[in-house]
Amino acid sequence: MATIKISSQHNWTTETAHQTTNGTWAKWLKLTDGQAERKTLWFMVSLIFQGVLFLPLPAVLIYYFNAPTLILAVTLSLFFANIITGMSGSGIRTILNLFAVSFLAHLIMLAIFAL
Repeated sequence: MATIKISSQHNWTTETAHQTTNGTWAKWLKLTDGQAERKTLWFMVSLIFQGVLFLPLPAVLIYYFNAPTLILAVTLSLFFANIITGMSGSGIRTILNLFAVSFLAHLIMLAIFAL
């Protein structure tokens, strides 16, 4: 009976698989991992910040700056995505990354239509 022989020609080490860099992304991940015990706080900050600053933004942009109504769909999608992410038990990286994406998306929309 023939047997399968697995040869270890490649010497994989954990050091090459988990290289640490000092780039911006590595610093961001280190920051998010350090906030793991404050996940509920970040979820609430995200909801309050978006409810106060981001949800009124489409009304202002559409009414005063004649922006397309697509902005409303983007804002509500990001808002509900943040709610679902926080309530579903996602990790701190997911919560903070989605909050950062939301923040940047709204800043870009504001810069495009208001300036």
